[in-house]
Amino acid sequence: MSESIKNRYDFVILFDVENGNPNGDPDAGNMPRVDPETGFGLVTDVCLKRKIRNYVETVKEDARGYRIYVKDGVPLNRRDKEALGYLGVDKDLKAAKKEDPALDGKLRDFMCRNFYDIRTFGAVMTTFMKGALNCGQVRGPVQLGFARSIDPILPQEITITRVAITTEADAENKSTEMGRKHIVPYGLYRAEGFVSANLARKVTGFSQEDLELLWQAILNMFENDRSAARGKMAVRELIVFRHESELGNAPAYKLFDAVRVARKEGVVAPRQYSDYTVSVDGALPTGVTCQRFS
Repeated sequence: MSESIKNRYDFVILFDVENGNPNGDPDAGNMPRVDPETGFGLVTDVCLKRKIRNYVETVKEDARGYRIYVKDGVPLNRRDKEALGYLGVDKDLKAAKKEDPALDGKLRDFMCRNFYDIRTFGAVMTTFMKGALNCGQVRGPVQLGFARSIDPILPQEITITRVAITTEADAENKSTEMGRKHIVPYGLYRAEGFVSANLARKVTGFSQEDLELLWQAILNMFENDRSAARGKMAVRELIVFRHESELGNAPAYKLFDAVRVARKEGVVAPRQYSDYTVSVDGALPTGVTCQRFS
């Protein structure tokens, strides 16, 4: 694998949804997630990571070093067993650890080398944790927070009809059935993330090539993951702050505060991205540069 990254990064993602449900809440009938106190829309970090994983899997197609650990319908311990087989561990993990005190690191390194999402986001590997191995929980260098809408959203419940009747008995009595669809007419969301060069060097080996793939995946995470339920979604801009050092040259909050997203004067109900202005205000701290992707 390539050498790990040398610089810390902080970044802001701006994405929007039009007539769709960006992240349904199963505890609320799959309605779009909303902060009940403020009315701002929410999208979980788990949802965004899933989109990034899906993109990498689509582009790399299980290429060596770019496989995906957390996959829909695939037990995690199936991949854990690959590492054990590679290292020839076929007995009790505690006994194996006594024979080889360096087993923790070997298993962790195998998983990081082979699985892009572990190298990026980290993972909790239950097989190893149950075996009392310290490598079972890997802290990844890339972390994302929840996304929040710029303005409060007004989720709508749309009544729909369908001509496909569920059962023969129902077909005798009716020709259509009613349903519900939850949408956000329009919402611009902002998510913030962090890339730790220190964790990349010490733990997972996250490289410059991995970083470039991450930016590519973020910019395109909705392009190959379309769904009728999600409507029209797009990443509008990715703003990246690069630090000159491994530990950073300024607090992340100061950089995030410099990114201003404001509704244009006279716009009452935003319905498109052009209803907003996006700017990076003021001079950046010494040792920090900014790059904007769209």
